[in-house]
Amino acid sequence: MANVSVYNMEGKEVGTIELTDAVFGVEVNEHLLHLAVVQQLANNRQGTQKAKTRSEVSGSTRKPWRQKGTGHARQGSTRSPQWTHGGVAFAPVPRDYSFKLNKKEKRAALKSALSDRTAQGKIVVLDELHLDAPKTKDFVKVLDNLKIAGKALFVVGEADKNVSLSAANVPTVKMFGTNELNPYDVMNAQTVVLTKDAVQKIEEVYA
Repeated sequence: MANVSVYNMEGKEVGTIELTDAVFGVEVNEHLLHLAVVQQLANNRQGTQKAKTRSEVSGSTRKPWRQKGTGHARQGSTRSPQWTHGGVAFAPVPRDYSFKLNKKEKRAALKSALSDRTAQGKIVVLDELHLDAPKTKDFVKVLDNLKIAGKALFVVGEADKNVSLSAANVPTVKMFGTNELNPYDVMNAQTVVLTKDAVQKIEEVYA
C-alpha cells in the first residue's frame, strides 16, 4: 500500500494515510486508459458541422445551356460543386461521434489513472476542505499553502458550496465529487487533491 502524507489547509503535514493497492496501486493499463480518454473527448464533441450539398443550395434545376455546340463544357446544373455558389461535394453533416465502454473497462481505466498519478507522486491528500465564505482569495491561499501550481483537480467527498463557488473563478482548477471522477480529468491534472472522505468513498466504490 502507498503511504501518503495528509495535509491541512495551511499546508502542514498532520498525518499519513494508506492508499489501497486495489485502487491506487494497480498495474497501469495504457490501452484502456487511452480508450477512456478518447471516449470522453469523442462524447464531448457536438458533431454539428454542416455544409450544403447540391440538393440543398438555392438555384435552378434547369440545364444552363444546350449540351453541344456552344463551346462551353457540358453542364447539367448550376448547383454542381464546380460552380460558384454550388453545393459541396461530400459535405459534412451532423453526426454522433460517441461510443460506449462497458463498466468494467471504465472502472479499470479510472484505477489505472489514479495509480499512475500515485506512482508519480501527484496525489495530495487533505484532511478537510471548507471555507467560511465564498472567496476566491481564500481558496488561492490554500493552493499557495499546498504549493500547487498548474492544473489541479480537487475531489471532495461532501460538496461545500463556498469551496465550489471560490474554486469556480480559478481557471486552472476543477472541483469534482467522487461520482464525477473520470480518467481524462485525472490524467489532465498536474496535481490531484483528494480529501480524506473522498479517498474513503473512492475505495469503497472501486476496491
